[in-house]
Amino acid sequence: MGLNTILYEKHDGVAFVTLNRPKSLNALCEELIGELGEVFQDIDKDRDTAAVIITGGPKAFAAGADIREIIQIGSPLSAHQFVTRIRAVFDRIEACSKPVIAAVAGYALGGGCELALACDIRIAADNALFGLPEIKLGLIPGGGGTQRLPRLIGPGRARELLFTGDSIDAQESYRIGLVNKIVSLDSLMGEAGKMAAKLVKLPAVALKMNKLAVNDGMNMDLNSALTHEARCFEILFSTEDQKEGVKAFIEKREPNFKGF
Repeated sequence: MGLNTILYEKHDGVAFVTLNRPKSLNALCEELIGELGEVFQDIDKDRDTAAVIITGGPKAFAAGADIREIIQIGSPLSAHQFVTRIRAVFDRIEACSKPVIAAVAGYALGGGCELALACDIRIAADNALFGLPEIKLGLIPGGGGTQRLPRLIGPGRARELLFTGDSIDAQESYRIGLVNKIVSLDSLMGEAGKMAAKLVKLPAVALKMNKLAVNDGMNMDLNSALTHEARCFEILFSTEDQKEGVKAFIEKREPNFKGF
């Protein structure tokens, strides 16, 4: 896989995806979006990968869409093609069968914020800055911001951020529930690595069913969502890891999960 805008490595069951356009503060260009889609296609197929960390650099996770490409969009049809590509990749990240952790330092604005929102868990460095400033360009978010943000922090707070285009720092992001944890910049990748290592040790199918139950259930009425949860619960009784987990609990020992 030839990648020009992303660094992609795997260690001990964890895939590390690093946005790598430092001169443009990791602006999300068409090439980067395409490569991100390729990487997550590989991650979903890789049985040895159990968790994912997406990160950028110390100054920017991703500062938004590449304005040089935005300015070339001259019609609603071109805009549709542009936003459809982004949505497909962000949807793939959200639906990834493995838990995805965003390790965010510096700017996470516009599409960068939307990328973080598509992840399951967000760990922020103390210099992180989140925002959806599209309104200031006469636009709205097109990568899921108007939908994922209200579901995460509630419609009232989301409307304020969307309508004003204002940015918020790491402390405020944590206060309103946008991020799960704040750490120092120096310890960001260490903390993300610890979280990923914890997830790697857990039964993979149960993690997948957990994610499926939450993601799908949020788009259902409560009764349908509860039925969906029950189906996900039932499926796990076909796995060896479920049997091992119960057996280990009874025998008062650490379980030895196999991932199936």
